Amino acid sequence: MTEDKQYLLLDDSGNRIRSSVPGQLGGNKKLKIYGRLDCPSALKYINRGQYVKNRVFFADEETAVAAGYRPCGICMKDQYKLWKSK
Repeated sequence: MTEDKQYLLLDDSGNRIRSSVPGQLGGNKKLKIYGRLDCPSALKYINRGQYVKNRVFFADEETAVAAGYRPCGICMKDQYKLWKSK
C-alpha cells in the first residue's frame, strides 16, 4: 500500500496544514513575502542556504495574501506594484 505524498503549506491564517497537492507559491516567513517557485531572487538565496529555514509554501495567491504576505518585487512585479500603491 502506497501512501500519498504530503506537503506542508500555510493556510490563510498562517498555520501549517498538510496537503496532498504541492504549493503553487513559495514564501519567506520572516520577511512575509511570497512569489513564484522559480523566482530568481529566492533561488539565489536558497542556493546559498540562507532562505531554507524560513521557506513556506502556499496553495495559491489568495491564501498568501490572506495570511499577511506581500508579493515579491522581482518575480511578481505587477502584483507588487498593485500592493505598493495601496
